[in-house]
Amino acid sequence: MDYKGTILETLNIKNIELSPNRVVLSMPVGPKTRQPMGYLHGGASVVLAESAASIGTLLNIDNKSETAVGIEINANHIRSISKGLVIAVATPLHKGKKTMVWDIKITDEQNNLICVSRCTIGIVKL
Repeated sequence: MDYKGTILETLNIKNIELSPNRVVLSMPVGPKTRQPMGYLHGGASVVLAESAASIGTLLNIDNKSETAVGIEINANHIRSISKGLVIAVATPLHKGKKTMVWDIKITDEQNNLICVSRCTIGIVKL
């Protein structure tokens, strides 16, 4: 997938694994993703989580006639991090014809849980 000109490019989000049942993305924790106190911004975690859910949905639909749009997301920030890399793993909880619901866990490089999120993605006709 081409992320040129998107927030994924801006935040340096990278693909690690892409399949219809599991999406794994990484994002560095640095100046672009930290809040003023020096820790990973919760909004950056939400961008990473929703991106993983949206990409997962796109891998499950006909991209010629449908697209994926975020409907709802929640996030619980469990642990702070100020440097390194975070990894999001998204797995589907529900795959419907009009919506998909994804569970996303974000961890650090030592596999410590940083954030848990659930995201509902709408599937709309083009």
